[in-house]
Amino acid sequence: MGQPKTRHPDTGPHRHGCFGRYLCRIGREPSSGCHHCSDSFEDTALHTIQVCSAWDEERRALVASIGLDLSLSAVVQAMVGGQPGWDAVASFYEAVMSTKEAAERERERAAPLISRRNKRTRRWTTHDLQPP
Repeated sequence: MGQPKTRHPDTGPHRHGCFGRYLCRIGREPSSGCHHCSDSFEDTALHTIQVCSAWDEERRALVASIGLDLSLSAVVQAMVGGQPGWDAVASFYEAVMSTKEAAERERERAAPLISRRNKRTRRWTTHDLQPP
């Protein structure tokens, strides 16, 4: 069908991207909660698409194009069902993920340097392979 590629090919509904649940699991966030709404929901792709109040405006445009069913299967069906559905999902995705990524970068910049260092995995060197 020749759909345009998005700026975020590795962080779609099937990937982890900037979702709190994933960032918490890998140790980059202390909790899996959503940073974008006042609710204490776990930040997942479904939370983002279906209920996060931060994306109400973007969600209204998506619903106007693909309908009220925002389940993963309905969103995928809309994407493969034709260019209008693909464009609507891509537009929602671009707007939301750009904002989420910018917010994540800002949180990382604001975090104390020591906490950022502790979250990184140390690289192995040849010194690590030598006997004591």
